Amino acid sequence: MNTESFFPKNIKAALQNNPPGEWIPSVPANAIRLHSGYPAPHLVPSKDLKEAVAQLLEEENDLPLHYIGSPRIDKLKEWVRLRQGVRGMPAQDDELLITAGACQAIDLIARIFLDKDAVVVVESPTYMEALEIFQNYTDRILTVPIDKDGLQTEQLAELLAERKNKGLTNPTFLYTIPTFHNPTGTTMTEERRKHVLELAEEYDFLVLEDDAYGELGFTSNPKTLKSMDTKDRVLYVGSLSKVVAPGMRIGWVHARARFIQALFWFKKDLEHPFAQATMSTLLENTDFTSRLRTLSKTYQKKCQVMLTALEKYLPENASWFVPEGGYFVWVKIPDADTEELLSKATEEGVSFLPGKYFFLDQTEGAEYLRLSFSYESEENIVKGIEKLGNVIV
Repeated sequence: MNTESFFPKNIKAALQNNPPGEWIPSVPANAIRLHSGYPAPHLVPSKDLKEAVAQLLEEENDLPLHYIGSPRIDKLKEWVRLRQGVRGMPAQDDELLITAGACQAIDLIARIFLDKDAVVVVESPTYMEALEIFQNYTDRILTVPIDKDGLQTEQLAELLAERKNKGLTNPTFLYTIPTFHNPTGTTMTEERRKHVLELAEEYDFLVLEDDAYGELGFTSNPKTLKSMDTKDRVLYVGSLSKVVAPGMRIGWVHARARFIQALFWFKKDLEHPFAQATMSTLLENTDFTSRLRTLSKTYQKKCQVMLTALEKYLPENASWFVPEGGYFVWVKIPDADTEELLSKATEEGVSFLPGKYFFLDQTEGAEYLRLSFSYESEENIVKGIEKLGNVIV
């Protein structure tokens, strides 16, 4: 049997791309994991989640374990709706869809808007899993670079104008992580955010705003694009992965009701009712504002520890952006091949992510690497950066 003959053309094309998760490095068990974009272990509320499960099952017995699940699922959606309002994004019930994490949200959006002829614009570099998703649907992906102030919107404007002059297809949407960007840690200025929305209106495209880190500002959280959007062009993707627990897989989309309806059509019942009910129970018993303060203070301190260690242990020609929130520091090592460097680093007991995985054209990422300060202890951050400095020649 020829197994390949059963795949349609679009699936065959998608299977030519790198497999999902290829970017995850093979790391010795005792290595310092500066590649891990995970919450700090002591900040994951495992005890509270255990108590939430016990409360949920005590109060509702088998109900949360059925397909339709607990009434607390509706309460979770209401919590999200109220939280959106607190952040300047008032939503109606039919403008929200709870998803199994941000990745399901992004994949659903790609599924309903993209085909082989659709054009997508992404930041360069950008979140590698979003790239993987978009490449499953189209190979017409355009890139616009980032600097210390986020997406370079003037270059985006030039790209759009050039395509219009040539009679080329407008993009269906721009995918952006404007706040505490993954991988660069940068934050788009308010002026550029306004420019993005103006361009979306002028050239008639949508904006997919990924705000996974948006409430993890060290001193403040910028306005979201969604909160600034007066034309309803932004599809906002939120997540509790970085502020509660990634394994719970709780995300959402906030967009026009018609778009939410289409997303729901394809989502069907591909969700986790027990996880949603558990998260709802946890949030009932959580001072979320206080939790965010704790997270932000902790990550701000860990970030500063990393920045100080970088100054001390990396060569003078190395450079990096200074983040105002989030999880990551983006480092440039001139003339380096960071994929080769990773092999040496893991032998010394420290890991990172090579920059190539965050670029559509992977050759553009050879000199870059992403470090995470969120997961490891302050002591291990310093040790890890020292080890990294020792293998950079």
